[in-house]
Amino acid sequence: MSKLSTIQNIYFIGIGGIGMSALARYFKFKGCMVGGYDKTLTTLTQQLEAEGIAIHYEDNVDLVPKNVDAVVYTPAIPKDHKELNFYRDNGYEVVKRSDVLQWISEASFNICIAGTHGKTTITTMVAHILRDTGFGCNAFLGGISANYQTNFWANENNVVVVEADEYDRSFLKLSPNIAIITAMDADHLDIYGTAEEVENAFIQFSQKVKDGGCLITRYGLKRAMDFSVPDRCTYSFNNELANIYATDIKVEDASYRFNVVNDCWVINDIVLNMGGLHNIENVLAAIAVAKYLKIDDEKIKAAVASFKGVKRRFEYIVKRDDMVLIDDYAHHPEELKALITGVRSLYPKQKMTVVFQPHLFSRTKDLFKEFATSLDLADDVLLLPIYPARELPMEGVTSNLILNEMKLKEKQIVEKTDLVSTLKNKKAELIVMAGAGDIDVLVFDVKKSIEQ
Repeated sequence: MSKLSTIQNIYFIGIGGIGMSALARYFKFKGCMVGGYDKTLTTLTQQLEAEGIAIHYEDNVDLVPKNVDAVVYTPAIPKDHKELNFYRDNGYEVVKRSDVLQWISEASFNICIAGTHGKTTITTMVAHILRDTGFGCNAFLGGISANYQTNFWANENNVVVVEADEYDRSFLKLSPNIAIITAMDADHLDIYGTAEEVENAFIQFSQKVKDGGCLITRYGLKRAMDFSVPDRCTYSFNNELANIYATDIKVEDASYRFNVVNDCWVINDIVLNMGGLHNIENVLAAIAVAKYLKIDDEKIKAAVASFKGVKRRFEYIVKRDDMVLIDDYAHHPEELKALITGVRSLYPKQKMTVVFQPHLFSRTKDLFKEFATSLDLADDVLLLPIYPARELPMEGVTSNLILNEMKLKEKQIVEKTDLVSTLKNKKAELIVMAGAGDIDVLVFDVKKSIEQ
């Protein structure tokens, strides 16, 4: 009997997380009683409440349901959390999000997208193409699809599209029929310790591909020789040594038009209405999946053209002739580099002001030199204080580490309360805001200021 069939009542600790909320929506769709805790009221938790999910915002054992079949928690929850320990101490089944995804994917055809960057966008692209073309899938996304305003949807076709998260080695619990690996850069060193261990985990993930399955990897990945899946396909933005690549790329009204080339086929005049050259590469991976599933070329083209992107992934907040404001989740040096380069490809003549909020003390400590190099590609940089998330402060680790390493002349540290006035004084006309913390709240303040 499937583990899922025994669950009628489920509780989520950290329900407001993007991955946790997708699972909460899944169980609500299945007809289960769903409840949860989160420390912060957000737009997403308000949406969940509107969908009939009971949520409270105080770590209080008196508020939790006692008749639950399973309790799901996120690794970001502190070890001294009262509710988590209550359930553990009283013999409840307490599992991580990754365990639940394992249960869900045990009896389905799984398309699992992994990588230190790009996985949310590609997961959403794949799921959108399968939905838009009528192929059908169940989608568990790491972001909010702009087409459907959600991070989860269900379909009668027993195909699961899921973001395979490397944090806490979660993705090693999945069993892909099709796996994508976008990048294996050093990240989450608080978990892995070394860059080599990060790479080892991705090699292990590739070995989870089922017999007869397919592995799709970005061309040029380090240690590509260690991938042992017989059916492997590579993709690249423009390297003709890859199995799939783009040619004849043109910029038309802040969109891209290009051809997709393979040894055996060509799809001409793909239109991607999403900024960032890296997103051309991302959509190549999604198209590779669609071709593997034998979806019709014209249907693929129409689906790509109708793709509106992902919230906080190269998202236009303001797009006018005299003012552009872009919001992005970029929180790793390679993501920042791709973001800034992508903006530059669309707006080569405008002065670019980048507002960046570093995420985690540990990541800043490990990668401050790389952050500085990426940010130097902008014209003007405003650095916010580090967003701590689950971490306590580290001595000597502040945003000044990045600032002092940068060669750019126009750079400064700005407190969150001073950001709007600083941007006003600069008369900035091309603003890019990036980070994985709470910078998205400030994006709306900046937008409001622009509209006023």
